[in-house]
Amino acid sequence: MTNTLTMEERFLTVVFLLSCPTLAAARRPHIVFIMADDFGWNDVGYHSSEVLTPNLDRLSAGGVRLENYYVQPLCSPSRNQLMTGRYQIHTGMQHQIIWPCQPYCVPLDEELLPELLKKEGYATHMVGKWHLGMYKKGCLPTRRGFDSYLGYLTGSEDYFTHERCYRIAALNVTRCALDLRDGEEVATGYKGVYSTELFSQRAISTIEKHNSTEPLFLYVALQAVHAPLQVPERYLAPYSFIKDRQRQLYAGMVSAMDEAVGNITAALQKAGLWDDTVLVFSTDNGGQTMSGGSNWPLRGRKWSLWEGGVRGVAFVASPLLNHPGTVSHELIHISDWLPTFVGLAGAIPKTPKPLDGFNVWQAISNGLASPRLELLHNIDPLFIDIAPCPTSEHRLPLAEVAAGADLWAKSGFNVSIHAAIRSSGWKLLTGYPGCSVWFPRPGHNSSEASPSSRDPLKPVMLFNIDKDPEERVEVSADFPAVVDYLLSRLRQHQKSALPINFPDDDPKCDPGPDRAWGPWV
Repeated sequence: MTNTLTMEERFLTVVFLLSCPTLAAARRPHIVFIMADDFGWNDVGYHSSEVLTPNLDRLSAGGVRLENYYVQPLCSPSRNQLMTGRYQIHTGMQHQIIWPCQPYCVPLDEELLPELLKKEGYATHMVGKWHLGMYKKGCLPTRRGFDSYLGYLTGSEDYFTHERCYRIAALNVTRCALDLRDGEEVATGYKGVYSTELFSQRAISTIEKHNSTEPLFLYVALQAVHAPLQVPERYLAPYSFIKDRQRQLYAGMVSAMDEAVGNITAALQKAGLWDDTVLVFSTDNGGQTMSGGSNWPLRGRKWSLWEGGVRGVAFVASPLLNHPGTVSHELIHISDWLPTFVGLAGAIPKTPKPLDGFNVWQAISNGLASPRLELLHNIDPLFIDIAPCPTSEHRLPLAEVAAGADLWAKSGFNVSIHAAIRSSGWKLLTGYPGCSVWFPRPGHNSSEASPSSRDPLKPVMLFNIDKDPEERVEVSADFPAVVDYLLSRLRQHQKSALPINFPDDDPKCDPGPDRAWGPWV
């Protein structure tokens, strides 16, 4: 007896297969996003660093290294753009970070990446640093799309005690309290467990428990390698040759992080998930040179709009890549991951507000041109560099600064504002971009860091980043038409910017002695 289906039955069968969650999930890749904290350009082995990163080197060599990839110069703005796919000027978060007692978070009318992936049938889990606001419960990860969460809510803490100290200005007191939650409950049982190991172990446990018939989104936001510089002694053994104690500790922290990434990858392979996984590794901003990090040969550091603050270490590793083992120089931004991941899930993002990110999967997997031709680094009228340069910077006399500002006044953009924009190979900076020196390679002559006396800071600076990624040759006088165009683009972006949301500390945030940081409203 033969089983012959009519055309109508065949059509209904196809509809059933596409609509069945279990079968449809198999067509959607697992997505694992691992974010490092304050990881510098010169801190990964494949950038010729003295720091050992065998797992990152191996994974990236078999994947696609993203060498023209950009993040924000600070923690909260980068994480905000990852989760919303939108520039921080469109969420009011263009100034600094979210401090523990500030009563705000990523706007609650923004639909975040895990919420969009849940609509496509994904199980969503997060481990590690949130730093997107926690003043009320609606801001917590488990209220923003994650099925589970283990991590800390503020920007930094002790790696072993998991305590965060913060001076509450309104009360003129400093409070130290636990900042670790499992779901929404305070997690008190992990004192003494090094956070890099704690978070990687939870990630591995999540992978092991995952039902492989449904797609997984796992966001691992490691504390490493943010200050304070703390690491188990065993990770320092390979770095006895490093004489600078900060750099030595930092290198050990990188090794612990590299091991964690290797262990997470091994868990995916052991669980049988790896063949259907897209793994992305990304830093959240440039390295902090004050805490052992290095961005050499890029200019600047964390907090700055120079390349050392915004060009990020990143790669994609996956058996699903069509051109593995390659290096991509296509322009890619952290806001691009949301539409890319939702696209991998087989959907087009339907967000309540327009996205600034692009689906860049074809650029990554197939080596095609990136759809992104421009990116806005930031526009922050309130910028103050809270970590001034350790060396003097060569600046124009005030009269020349005023004259230079007048020259571009017709643009309609206030060039005294801290701002930067990238268009194709050009990058324009206005105002004070942040510490402008080239911090030398660890262990090398400090003369490498000296800025050229022929290149003083000016209110408007233009660089050809494709030809001059170190930002050593300022060319605004040679290309006034390019400057005019990019200033007009900054003006257009500023028109769409929301007012900055950066409230004063709320004294009601006080966790009190022996309590924990968390929602207080």
